[in-house]
Amino acid sequence: MHLAINRDEGKRMGAEQDRQLEAARGLVRDVAERFDLDAWARLWDGTRLPLGKAPTSNFEISISDPGVIGAMLRRPTLDTVIRQYIDKGIDFSGGTLIDLGRSLQKSPQAPKLKAKDIARTCAKLLPFLFAKKQKARDAFGFQGDIAGEHRKTADNKDYIQFHYDLSNDFYALFLDPEMVYSCAYYTDWSNGIEQAQRDKLDMICRKLRLKPGDRMLDIGAGWGGLLCHAAQVYGVTAHGITLSEEQLAFAREKAKRLGFADRVTFELADYSTISGTYDKIASIGMYEHIGLKNIPAYMQKVRSLLSEDGLFLNHAISHRAPKNGKKWLTRPEKKAIAKYIFPGGELDDIGHTITAMERAGFEVHDVEAWRMHYARTCQLWCERLTARKVEAIGYVGEEKYRIWVAYLAGVSLGFSRGSLRLYQTLASKSAKRPPPLPPTRADLYR
Repeated sequence: MHLAINRDEGKRMGAEQDRQLEAARGLVRDVAERFDLDAWARLWDGTRLPLGKAPTSNFEISISDPGVIGAMLRRPTLDTVIRQYIDKGIDFSGGTLIDLGRSLQKSPQAPKLKAKDIARTCAKLLPFLFAKKQKARDAFGFQGDIAGEHRKTADNKDYIQFHYDLSNDFYALFLDPEMVYSCAYYTDWSNGIEQAQRDKLDMICRKLRLKPGDRMLDIGAGWGGLLCHAAQVYGVTAHGITLSEEQLAFAREKAKRLGFADRVTFELADYSTISGTYDKIASIGMYEHIGLKNIPAYMQKVRSLLSEDGLFLNHAISHRAPKNGKKWLTRPEKKAIAKYIFPGGELDDIGHTITAMERAGFEVHDVEAWRMHYARTCQLWCERLTARKVEAIGYVGEEKYRIWVAYLAGVSLGFSRGSLRLYQTLASKSAKRPPPLPPTRADLYR
């Protein structure tokens, strides 16, 4: 009797698995017809199917079991996709996620679905409705206020250390030798990351018109690359602040090793606690961390630290200004980045940034867009990290490695398609006196 029941149950399960496989094949055919991607799909039974009419690449998306589709059907969010990717329910091979993103960008515009198309697609999804999968783990996101809506100054350290205190060895796998973790500057698009980061550091120094004896402050000094370059090439006396203990230890050791410890110092401190007067101030990739509500106070604080003839360079990721002055809705990808990568981060738009500067009393002189520079930077970072997968997993574990590969790929694509932007904005303290700048900017681009 029990044997007969087991046989019947086995037949039922086998029939259900067959229906799920056939439904999955149908979904892949629909994707191939609508989007014509240069990629492949591999199902849990080993079947490899084209996601386009005639793909030539080796890029492949694999799905480990029917429960992956079931999980995304029941909760179709970006967070679900990321969690399935972290747990290997979804995987990629033969390239990076950037390759898939580019394929999607190149695909012809999919026609609008008609009612009968929607009904047919829903029917194909029914076999997955109750397909179960072991719940994806969620131990790798920030356990707190990811949006930073109720942040206190003390929270800033938690936000920064979640992102930056992974491992200096991990960051060294994909950053340049100077450990510069912000957008590089390509005087030629064929340049590698090492040359582009050196060119970026020097461009910042030249925009600030650094000269021997200048007192320079770097807010969010990272691993010390900018200040060590400024001291070595331009002869400045410099001070950098960070909230990352890993970065602080590295930067101090670097300054000591290069013989700059007497005039290049670093401190674990929040910007709101800094005092003193500086001739030149740089904020490179830090503005995104302070929170939109804190921008007026931030600008006032920076201006209070600047000498009367000083210059301030603000380098920040931004997004397009919302239409009709309406507030941007929090998109799924922003929530995912805040949860897994950058808790507490908020992007401004360049118009609001300039307004905030002027309201604080700054005179704005130059605004330069570096969007495509960051698209290439993140692409190179993603490729470099992917190439050193085994070492990366050894430092941070496979789950964190997979999160970071997805993050770098997604950000590169965001800059490529324009949903993310980046600007360098140069300002002086007051419009009541001649600015400390030459009449043209020709010297920057010779």
